[in-house]
Amino acid sequence: MDRKHLIVKPKSNLDLGSYDPSGHCGLRSKEDAAEKLHRDIEKLATLQDVFAARKTHALLIVLQGMDAAGKDGIIKHVISGINPQGVYVRSFRQPTDEELRHDYLWRESKVLPEYGQMGIFNRSYYEEVLVVRVSRETQERENAREVADTWAERYEDINAFERHLTRCGTIVLKFFLHLSKDEQRRRLLDRLDDPSKMWKFSDADFEGHTRWDAYQRAFTEMLEHTSTDGAPWYVVPADRKWVARIVVGNIIVSALQHLSLEYPEPSEERRTAYTLLAESLREEPG
Repeated sequence: MDRKHLIVKPKSNLDLGSYDPSGHCGLRSKEDAAEKLHRDIEKLATLQDVFAARKTHALLIVLQGMDAAGKDGIIKHVISGINPQGVYVRSFRQPTDEELRHDYLWRESKVLPEYGQMGIFNRSYYEEVLVVRVSRETQERENAREVADTWAERYEDINAFERHLTRCGTIVLKFFLHLSKDEQRRRLLDRLDDPSKMWKFSDADFEGHTRWDAYQRAFTEMLEHTSTDGAPWYVVPADRKWVARIVVGNIIVSALQHLSLEYPEPSEERRTAYTLLAESLREEPG
């Protein structure tokens, strides 16, 4: 599966419309994708075990996209086969009073994954240049210059933050789930028509749909200014959930394989101690 065309080139003039949200990424069918996803989940389980044992790196996965883009489904279907002790999920929506008393990167920075762990951010600090931007620009159109300066500074802050993380051994994988407006409308209607899914719907979902164009502009500029060599953005076609899941899973597997990690080797002193312990256990009365 070719993934290079999904990467946003750093400092590029992005045409988000050139990315097909209903693309197949070379996958032949839903059935073939399901088989490949199953194999990748098995690989991921093995890789995560070594990753946790080595404790030389951390993995941060950032999921961004419009409401109903499939973020929860990716977490459920891609991460389902790995040890839950080595992975955790954080969702970031309306800031609490405590969070508002700190800088806008504080709430995410205090829950970053430690070495040997995988952390998934379902939405993230990027909300500060997305939903915050769209809401503020709607209210402050007369202060366009001041607003534009604010976002440029935040792009710079975020890039510096992620550069610090990658230099310290954290792998940052960022996925923008590229959903079409028609598909979002279908998924939102599905939630409203199905009593078992109504709980997923919120007024913010509808509000985001009505401001579609503003969000697409915000996403485009965010992708242009925060895709870097060390932490690039992947634009993942999300109209077909099975495509998005296999693409994200495959990229995570490839990132861990690239580390070429092996289980830690015990020292000669520890090997000798383990041999004695094993002999003691074997001689123990059964």
